[in-house]
Amino acid sequence: MTKKAILVLEDGSVYEGYSFGADASAYGEVVFNTSMTGYQEMLTDPSYAGQIVVPTYPIIGNYGINAEDFESNRIQVAGFVVREECPFPSHWHSSSTLHDYLLSSGIPGLAAVDTRAITRRLRSAGVMMGMITREPPDEALERLSELPRYDDIDFVRQVTTDSVYSWDASPGEDPLYHIVVVDCGLKISILRILSKMGCALTVVPSTTSAEKILALKPDGILLSPGPGDPALPYLEETVRNLVGRNPIMGICLGHQLLGRVFGGRTYKLKFGHRGANHPVRDLETGRVHITAQNHGYAVDGDSVKGGLEVSHINLNDGTVEGLRHRELPLFSIQYHSEASPGPTDTVNSFERFIEMVKG
Repeated sequence: MTKKAILVLEDGSVYEGYSFGADASAYGEVVFNTSMTGYQEMLTDPSYAGQIVVPTYPIIGNYGINAEDFESNRIQVAGFVVREECPFPSHWHSSSTLHDYLLSSGIPGLAAVDTRAITRRLRSAGVMMGMITREPPDEALERLSELPRYDDIDFVRQVTTDSVYSWDASPGEDPLYHIVVVDCGLKISILRILSKMGCALTVVPSTTSAEKILALKPDGILLSPGPGDPALPYLEETVRNLVGRNPIMGICLGHQLLGRVFGGRTYKLKFGHRGANHPVRDLETGRVHITAQNHGYAVDGDSVKGGLEVSHINLNDGTVEGLRHRELPLFSIQYHSEASPGPTDTVNSFERFIEMVKG
């Protein structure tokens, strides 16, 4: 790492470090993640499309890159900013360094910067647009001001599958149920978990109509996580036409879409929830779960109607973390029950979904 580079934020703050990965510029919404592990999953999580991710943990890359921990078929982040990039990973599964993985994918990284200082600024001022570059700060700031803002781009269309595909139940398992997964930014871990539960899965693009989804004769429908603003009229229309026709589970963006279909208002959080240690309370049981999260928008619980009610809340800030319907077979969660990275406290959400399908 000998080439100097900078991260410049739209408020004019500049953080100088050294380039690693691809020698390129990138811009996006700058966000931080508080997980201590799981950088490979972060990099390949489609919910991070269009974002420059800043892990708060100080050393990244120490266990390398392996062939198993991918959440999609490519790096999804726009850029990666770390305190220390480890060039000599130590793990028996490792097949590549973080530097080589970013380089092969054309994604720039920035190391040797004070990531805690960046995090403090984002917590104080809120998430903002930024750019990783080697050009002078003034020029980068001017160029950044001319580029589209994160909230104005439909990233779901960029990360969804191009075509319908199947994911069979685990070998040796006879499929118990057929689940259609609407891919808004799907993580592979969701498919792995459902297939182990004996489900045959059909994954469809986010632009698939409700009529075509129902023609696949699903036993249940899962609305996946995904990036960006959930105010997507074409997806809301699809979900609205699916409600009441099949059992539905929504995760993260899928949760927000269900909230909007039932009259809920969605709004942008100041700096979002991204990490593996967010406490969530189940309002029915009073039990508290530690959850993995990655989202920048939330549902206003006071605005939902039509039989939908809040089922879970975040104990850090009181935001809505789950919704359920009093009559229809549907529920949603804001957190990631598949974790990856993170705790598996809430993997039983998938079991709850299967029970709903079974019923």
